[in-house]
Amino acid sequence: MRVVIFGATGMVGQGVLRECLLAEDVQEVLTVGRRPTGQRHPKLRELAVADVGELEAVRAELTGVDACFYCLGVSSLGVDEAAYTRISYDYPLAAARLLAEVSPSVTFIYVSGVGTDPTGRGRVMWARVKGRTENAVLDLLPNGYAARPGFIQPTHGAVSRTRAYRIGYAVTRPLFPVLRRLLPNQVTTTDGLGRAMLRVARQGSPRRVLENRDLS
Repeated sequence: MRVVIFGATGMVGQGVLRECLLAEDVQEVLTVGRRPTGQRHPKLRELAVADVGELEAVRAELTGVDACFYCLGVSSLGVDEAAYTRISYDYPLAAARLLAEVSPSVTFIYVSGVGTDPTGRGRVMWARVKGRTENAVLDLLPNGYAARPGFIQPTHGAVSRTRAYRIGYAVTRPLFPVLRRLLPNQVTTTDGLGRAMLRVARQGSPRRVLENRDLS
């Protein structure tokens, strides 16, 4: 299986990348982004792009991809709707549209989040934007999915790039085993999320919107 990961330097992407490199049935992992991951592995190839919304330069590299895990995102804290839309709608749709042309049978999993608004008309800005993105991905790709994880505990060295989140994860780390027992359908881990996404790439899923209980 050839896998491409967008956002492999973010917390979720780090976990997904780790699981892809460990998976025996993954022969090649391509990462697409502006920054290198800092990792070295025989399976790993990194594709540098100046603008994630402009992917023509890597069209040939994305031909014949079996799965795309779209983990690129940004916190909505302090970001206006136009900037947030560019990162959370324009960028993933650029990837989805190109893959629809060059790898039409690709399994494309867009990482959204619990609370996403599928109507795209709600009062919460990030939920509206991600809802529109989910709908567009599902309409465009027959094997497109939206993943809506809840609370994600970073594991195996995965680190959030947002300072406030890093502090929150550090505070909750000792409590995570309790949270997992009390709220099994609302919490997951970066490695668990990566394994769940690979499972969908291998087997598909009867549900195209994957809630947290489907991703643990």
